[in-house]
Amino acid sequence: MNAQLTSEPQTVGEAAPGPFASFVRFVVCGGGVGVLAGGAVAALAGVMPWVLANAVITLVSTVLCTELHARFTFGTGKRAGWRRHRQSAGSATAAYAVTSAAVLVLHLVQSAPGAPTEQLVYLGASGLAGVGRFLVLRLFVFAAGPGQTTRDKAACGPLAVRAVTPVTVAPVSLARTPRSPLVLAAGA
Repeated sequence: MNAQLTSEPQTVGEAAPGPFASFVRFVVCGGGVGVLAGGAVAALAGVMPWVLANAVITLVSTVLCTELHARFTFGTGKRAGWRRHRQSAGSATAAYAVTSAAVLVLHLVQSAPGAPTEQLVYLGASGLAGVGRFLVLRLFVFAAGPGQTTRDKAACGPLAVRAVTPVTVAPVSLARTPRSPLVLAAGA
């Protein structure tokens, strides 16, 4: 009698998304917020200096993106917390410097660039800075420690309940043998 209890290995728990899935999610979340931020910077630049408008919008969009990246992009499933917001602020500061420098260089090259040109330069610089931010966030801010998924690391507080680490369950079957009426045979 060979009754099969499970036919194929199963994974228990939920692992963080891989690098490609994380990058796609990063582009969708960060890119979507970035496009909205580009329009907001242009709108605010009408009532305040462009550099100040960029700083305000960068701050707001960084907080929003850090929350999106914590919950969705890198798969922690939880709010980012102050530590991750502070860490993310460093890469956002670098992104702010890159976008500001790009637009300032544009204004040095062209004394009065049109709004579409300014937006093109701003969004291009944001895209380049975004790739750098992705690497920093994935490798440092939202990185899992050895033997942990990103979801595990997010649950490491003193009163936190740890997430289930993915475990592969081998197929098990019941079989009769000459020595015993029933023996559990792993992988049989």
